[in-house]
Amino acid sequence: MIKNDLFLKALNNETVERPPVWMMRQAGRYLPEFMAIKEKYDFFTRCKTPELASEITVQPIRVIKPDAAILFSDILVIPQAMGIDVELQDNIGPVLPNPIRKATDVDKVFVPDINETLGYVMDAIDMTREKLNDEVPLIGFAGSPWTIFCYAVEGKGSKSFDKAKGFCFSNPVAAHLLLQKITDTTILYLKEKVKHGVNAVQIFDSWGGMLSPTDYTEFSWQYINQIVEALADSTKVIVFGKGCWFALNDMAKSKAAAIGVDWTCSPRNARYLTGGKITLQGNFDPSRLLSPIPVIKKMVHEMIDEFGKDNYIVNLGHGILPNIPVDHAKAFVEAVKEYKK
Repeated sequence: MIKNDLFLKALNNETVERPPVWMMRQAGRYLPEFMAIKEKYDFFTRCKTPELASEITVQPIRVIKPDAAILFSDILVIPQAMGIDVELQDNIGPVLPNPIRKATDVDKVFVPDINETLGYVMDAIDMTREKLNDEVPLIGFAGSPWTIFCYAVEGKGSKSFDKAKGFCFSNPVAAHLLLQKITDTTILYLKEKVKHGVNAVQIFDSWGGMLSPTDYTEFSWQYINQIVEALADSTKVIVFGKGCWFALNDMAKSKAAAIGVDWTCSPRNARYLTGGKITLQGNFDPSRLLSPIPVIKKMVHEMIDEFGKDNYIVNLGHGILPNIPVDHAKAFVEAVKEYKK
């Protein structure tokens, strides 16, 4: 039994004393302990070495003490496993040197054997669970098929992902084939994570907001929903789409246990758009953690009041930024633990 099961209670729509709290990218560059490991090992070495990945995962549990851990990994391990080269370049971020631009490129991409290609992730889960010792739940995650597709076609990060969108609209058959291959791989990957004992999974649709509502349904949501349908009977699935307020209603009708919300959508609107019952997660602006600590605490309490303490998981509206002082991250978590209705 998990000793602190607040996060799981919120996913089960149970009444709680206070909402649970964790932060996207909580195992990240704002932590000096993380930076000490980063200085010694490159990014994919950290991802692919279970001893390192598990240590990085539990660092924030020791330091800022949130109510859940999220496995340290990266969404781009999926395209790597599918035969697409991925590099991480300093000051640029992820670079895919051979982007997919035509149908013949899509044909070369394959659905891999998960244990052969991503077994190191499962080993990291096993080691992390040992280190956590059932103190808090462990979250596994994957990028949405559309978000992975964006990197695979664009070849790197982008402010607009015009090449990815252009590929969808000019070559929809090949685009849908690639999206389906990514979806099939993601389902196998997350199912394997569940077998290894993660307590919930989150799908990150970081670039969903690049699409119009109609295109979102066709090129993103239908594939996310396949994943939700495939996993819902075996675990709790959280769906987070950045900039996807327009899809909240569809998401709420799915088998997802919770929906992540970014800071551009008010709690009131998020509750309205999702029908008022499903668990919501979010949505503190990550930059707001640069505010003075008393302001952070006041704003967190106001945010909980607006969402309501039940059917709610306190989080940021996207990942924590590298320049956030550790004390401010701690204050964010403490504010939730101090909350009294």
